[in-house]
Amino acid sequence: MRIVLDAMGGDNAPDVTVQGAVAALAKRKDITMILVGQKEVIEEKLSGLSYDKDRLEIVDAREIITNDEAPVFAIRKKKDSSIVVGVKMVRDGQADAFISAGSTGAVLAASTIIIKTIKGIIRPALASMMPTIEGPVLAVDCGANVDAKPDHLLQFAVMGDVYMRVVQGVENPRVGLLNIGAESEKGNELTKAVYPRLQQMPLNFVGNVEARDVPNGMADVVVCDAFAGNVMLKTMEGTACALTTLLKRELMSTTLRKICALGLKGAFKNFKAKFDYAEYGGAPLIGLNGCVVKAHGSSNARAIESAIYQAAKFVDGKLVETLRTQIESLSDQFGE
Repeated sequence: MRIVLDAMGGDNAPDVTVQGAVAALAKRKDITMILVGQKEVIEEKLSGLSYDKDRLEIVDAREIITNDEAPVFAIRKKKDSSIVVGVKMVRDGQADAFISAGSTGAVLAASTIIIKTIKGIIRPALASMMPTIEGPVLAVDCGANVDAKPDHLLQFAVMGDVYMRVVQGVENPRVGLLNIGAESEKGNELTKAVYPRLQQMPLNFVGNVEARDVPNGMADVVVCDAFAGNVMLKTMEGTACALTTLLKRELMSTTLRKICALGLKGAFKNFKAKFDYAEYGGAPLIGLNGCVVKAHGSSNARAIESAIYQAAKFVDGKLVETLRTQIESLSDQFGE
C-alpha cells in the first residue's frame, strides 16, 4: 500500500509530518510512505531518525499552498505544490491514498477537480470521526458543502453508512439527521425536505438527532450540511479542551488534590485519549474516485500517524468500490 503524505502541509510541518510518517512505518509493515514536498527540507528532518529506507520515498515538490490563498486559483497556479503533486499521484494510480494537513480549501478543490467524484455522486463530503461515550460517530458533512441540497444530504447518509460498515466495522449503522429537535416536523426547509426521503432509504434511519445527543452516542452517522456540521465539530473540540483544562486546574490547586490526582492518573489519561482529535487523525473526503484524508491543520505527530492508519483502513476496506456499487443501485433516488 502506497500512501502519499503532504510533508509541507499544516501548522507544524514538516517536523510533525515526517515524525508521524516514521512512526506509522514502524507499526504498519504493509505500507510505503511517499513524502511529497521540498526534498532537501524533508531529508534534513529525516536525518537522525531510524526507519526502513526501502519503504519511504521522497517526491520533490517546490511550491507550498498557504491558507490565505484562493483554493482554485492556487491549485491552477501552483502545479508543483505538494498538494497538487500528491493528489495527481492518486489519480494516476501511483499511490493508493493522499493525506494533507494543509489548506482545506486547496485539498478539496484539488481532489474534486483532479481525482473527480464517483459517477453518480453529486458532491464529495468531509466525514469527521467524533468521540462519544458509546464509541466514535461519523459526521457527514463537516466542511465541504455549506449550502447543501436535499439530494446532497441523502447521498451523505449513504456514504456515511458505507464508511461505517466497511471501514469501522459497524454492522448496521444508525443514521441520524442533525436537527434542532427530535420531532419530524422540526428544522429548516432543508431538514424538513430530507427527513421523509431518508425514511424511504434502505438505511437504519433513527430520525432527528440534536447536537446535545451526539456525544451520548445516539447515532453512528450524523448527516448535516457543512455549516452545521463544522460548528458542531468545533464546539465539541473546544468543549473537550476546556473541560480538560478546567479539570487539570482544579486538580492542581491544592496539595491534597494533587495527591488524589496521582492515584487517578491512569483514568484521566484514558479520558483524555477518548476526546483527543489526534486519535482519529483526520476527515476522509468521501465520494471521490480515490482516498483523500484531510488532517487537522494543527495536527501533531500522533494525529498524522493516526491519519495514515485511517487512510490504510479506507484502502483495505475497498471503500471506493463499495460506494460506487451502492450509489449505482440507488441512482433513482437522487436527482439534483
